[in-house]
Order: sequence, then structure tokens, then C-alpha cells
Amino acid sequence: MSTYREIHGKAIKSLSTDLSATIDEGQIWYNTSSDTFKSIVATSAWSSAASLITARSESSGAGIQTAALCVGGYRSPGPGTVATTEEFNGSGWSSAEDLPAVKHKAATGGTQTAAFAAGGYPPNAGNAVTVEYDGTNWGSGGAMTSARRALRGAGTLPAGLAIGGYADPPGAYLTNVEEYNGTSWTAATVLPTATGNIGAAGTQTATVAFGGASPSATAVAYKYDGTNWTSTGSLNTARAQMGVGGIQTSAIAFGGGPPAITATELYDGSTWTTSPATMATARFNLGSAQATPSNTTALGFGGGPPDVSATEEWNTSASVITAAAWSAGTNFPTSSSAVAGVGPRDAAVGIGGYPAGSPPTGKSFEYNGVAWSAEATLNPNTGTAGVNSAAGTQTAIINSQSNPGPPYPYDAAGEYDGSSWSNAEDRPTANYSDASAGTQTAGLFFGGAASPSSLTNATLSYDGTNWTVEESMSTTRSIACGNGTSTAALAGGGLSVPSPATNTSNTEIYGGESWTAGGTMLSALREHRSGGPSTDCLEFGGRIQGAPPTTFRLNCSTYDGTAWATAPNLGTARGLSGSGNGPVGAIWGAAGYYPGSTPNRTNTTEHFNVETTAINVKTLTQS
Repeated sequence: MSTYREIHGKAIKSLSTDLSATIDEGQIWYNTSSDTFKSIVATSAWSSAASLITARSESSGAGIQTAALCVGGYRSPGPGTVATTEEFNGSGWSSAEDLPAVKHKAATGGTQTAAFAAGGYPPNAGNAVTVEYDGTNWGSGGAMTSARRALRGAGTLPAGLAIGGYADPPGAYLTNVEEYNGTSWTAATVLPTATGNIGAAGTQTATVAFGGASPSATAVAYKYDGTNWTSTGSLNTARAQMGVGGIQTSAIAFGGGPPAITATELYDGSTWTTSPATMATARFNLGSAQATPSNTTALGFGGGPPDVSATEEWNTSASVITAAAWSAGTNFPTSSSAVAGVGPRDAAVGIGGYPAGSPPTGKSFEYNGVAWSAEATLNPNTGTAGVNSAAGTQTAIINSQSNPGPPYPYDAAGEYDGSSWSNAEDRPTANYSDASAGTQTAGLFFGGAASPSSLTNATLSYDGTNWTVEESMSTTRSIACGNGTSTAALAGGGLSVPSPATNTSNTEIYGGESWTAGGTMLSALREHRSGGPSTDCLEFGGRIQGAPPTTFRLNCSTYDGTAWATAPNLGTARGLSGSGNGPVGAIWGAAGYYPGSTPNRTNTTEHFNVETTAINVKTLTQS
């Protein structure tokens, strides 16, 4: 009988602690401390990722899981075909240059920095137009020899493949296959069966094509060697309009329909196997990162019906990946809006706020990540703590206290030492709804309003004793988000015109002496909050431009110092809620407005948790 060493080339080890490296996958060891045999085992699973900026179906995809493209698509109801392009960096989606020709159900291939998109809608008959993307701009490519839609792309730029499709008129599925050299398309050997909405993975000279409609959904698969098509093992579930990835000898198919399904299948070069791991969201007409190097990683996004923005990642790994997400914390003591916050979630303070139908609380509450405790009431001489902002830590806070109703204005400020509030020097300018960054001895407050019709771009610094007027922002704004330090602060979004209410998507960065332009936010926002350094921050909640007064958002986004990208959504849509100024992995949000027939308040608290990985150590048992 063969031994474990003879089979695996390694002996069973005896260790007092568990192994912790992915290179030890498959190694069996005896843990002398727990008196158990253990091993590191690879697992496959789908996990949620940050959503697309724009929900859509019938988009096309290119690139790999950590550097993908979402190209075009269709939105129903309205506006129909879209030209928007988005880039995924492994954490979130950011805006890229629009397609020069709007289209959906096009053939795509290549990487995030070298991709093509050919054919697709409109017109209804399909088109022959090819466009190319260099990572920044779209440009014109060579026209296909046959106009069509609902086709599938594979390969790279400049070695692409366009497979199958549909033409209307004459209303027929097609066998057409074309090869692209980066300049022009040429006809290649046709598919054995006329098929539209087919799946495909691989290169121009080594592709596997599978499923699709001809006209009903099929499970048939074929391999292409650059010259000929040959039959190979069929899918286990007939499907069209699916997500794909991998190469000819290691491909993946997921989702598809109709009707929409969650099933995932893996191909080893001859046979398809259904995985027990399924997608969280059933969908077809989804986009995917088609250039993934094997079926151990994949990325699916969008699809429907109805149109969704959901993104999911597929990983086969010896590590267990827990995606970034918001989780529930302990409810804030009062259901209030306009709560200011400082500190990371295990050492936080929530200050003031407006309970529904009541005057401002003027109270502060400390949070240790598990429970809230009532602390000192703000000094009455320092304002009402209605719409206030704050900077500092749990034991050293400077609070810009304000009253958003007559009499205007308030110039009061207060300090907190961890047990009591005291008056601080009055601010040189009086306003409310400003944003803040920094600490008690190096604080920065910017923007705000002196009255509902008078917004400001003023900037004030505080050194622990005195206030100083600094250079103003270029954008007048109120109820914006702010985070960072007094020498590296971020101001994002906000109400820029009071009547009619107009939000801005402008971002500005303060370097200690002056403000400079930052990346444009994904949406024009107000009443949102943010935390973290100015080069690695998270903003969340708020109200988007044009939304009804009682509509607030779940959406969140991150900023890396250059560009904004999508992040996992909140569990509760809300506006103007408390948040801390710690690192992104310790951000919290509590209380705030939430959707209702009138401006209602919530007391929910949420924690943001960054993505984590852990080695998948399994205890071996005898069954």
C-alpha cells in the first residue's frame, strides 16, 4: 500500500502550532497541542464586491478580476443603451471615458489597458463598428466584415476573436467567426451551429465556446485551435447570456438564462463540472472579466432582470476571503439626525443631534465598539449642538457648535477632555453644517452656512487655543464630507447652491496652506459623511442630486488620493450621520436621517470592515 509520502512527496509533520502559508496547501500535520490531524485545504466560493456605479444589463467585459472593464450596456426602464465605461481595481469601480459609440451586447476582449469592443446594438440589426481602449481613451478600430449583435469576444488586442451573434433582419442566429489583428477583421472558420449570446474563453488560437441560444438555450461546447472547431464536453446546464472567464483548458461559466440562474461550472479542457458554490444573485445578461488566466478567479457584474449593479468575485484558494462589508453595531442612544462623531469605533464619541420633533440634545455619548454610554452635556453657552462638527479623539475634542435656525449665526465652540465640556474661543466666522478634519490641537473646519440662503467656502484652523482664518476653498459648500488632518484634509461634495438645492461632486484637498482640486466624486452629494486619511478614505450615505427630500442613499465610495471608486453599500440608507476619523477599517456610522414620508431619524449603528484573508486550516476527522 502506498504511503502519504509516496503519493504527495512530503511526510506528515508533528507540530505544536498550525501551518499558516498558502504554499503548505495539501500538507497534513499532527497538532500536538490539540491532539488532531490538520491540513490546509483549497476552497471555491463567490463573495460580494463593491457594486457598479451604474446598474445595467447586457454590458460587455474585459480584463482580469483585479483590473477589469465594464463596457456599455442597457438600462431598463430608460435610458436604454448606455455608453458608460467603468474600471474595477480589485476593490471598487471608478468612472472611465465613455464609449465613442453607444452599444450593448458587443464582443470584447483584452485587458483593462488594451481592449476592443466590436459589433452589438444599436441598430437593431447590429453594427460592425470596433473601438479600442488604451486604459485612458477610446479610439477607432477596424470594422468587422459582418454587422451583428449578441456576439461573444475572446482573445486580446491585437489578437481578438468574435464568435456567433444575431442579425435582424433577416432574424437569424449566425455561425460567423472573425479574427482581429488590431487593424482589420478577417473571416475565419464558422461555428458548427448558428448561435447567439454564446460563452467563450481563451485566445485567438485556443478558445472554448459554450452554451448560447440557437434559438433556445443550449449546452453544446466547441474548441477552436485557430483553424478548426471540434466538439467537446457539453455544459451540465443549458444557458445563454452568461458570465465567463479563463482559458481553453481552465474555463468558468456562471449565471445565465433565461430564466436567471446562479449555477457555476468549471471546464478542465474536456469536461464541465458543476460547482457546489453558486452566485448570490441569479442573473443573465451580465458582464464578466473575460481575460482571467484560469477558472480559479472570476468577476461577474450587472445583469438582470431587473437591472442590478451587484458585483461578485469567484476565488479558489487556500485562503478564506471575507469581503469588505458593513456590519451592525449597537444602536445609538437616540434616534437623531446631525450627530457629529470623532474617533475610531472602539474609542468614539457621538455629539449632539436632532431627535424627531424635539430640540437638539446637546448630549455626548462615548462608544467602545460594543456599547454606548451617556457622557457630559455640552455647555449651554457653546450653542445648541444642533448641526455641529468636531475634530479630535475620544479624550480631546474641539466641537464647532451650531444652530441651524434663527437667531443666526452661532460662533460658539467647545472642548471635551473625556469627562466634561468647556467653552473654547469663539470662532472668527459663524456658521453651521461645516465639515472638519484633524485633532483638538490641529483642527480644520471648512464650508458651512450662515443661514439657509448664505453658504460659505471659509476655512478655519484651531491650534488648541486660538482660531485662524485660512485660505478659502474654491467651492462654496455646506453639509459636505470632510476627513484627514489639518495638513492633509479632504472636502467632498456638499450643497453648493441653496435655491434651488444643487449638490456638487467637486473634491478639494488641503495641504496645510492652500486647497487644490481632487478627483471628481461618483455622484453629486450632500449630507454624507467620511473618515480616514485623505489618500485612503471612505464616504457613505447622504442624498444625491435631484432626489426627493426624504430619499437617502446606501451607496459608499473610496478615495485613493486620485480617484473615487465604489465601495460596499450601507445596510441602512441615511444622511448626515455620525462618523469617526480613524482608519478606514475602524469607521462607524450612527443615527441620521432615513427615508420616510417626512424626515425621519434612525438610531442604527454600522461598522465598516475591510476585506480580510485567512488560511483555510481544516481539522481532519474519520467518517
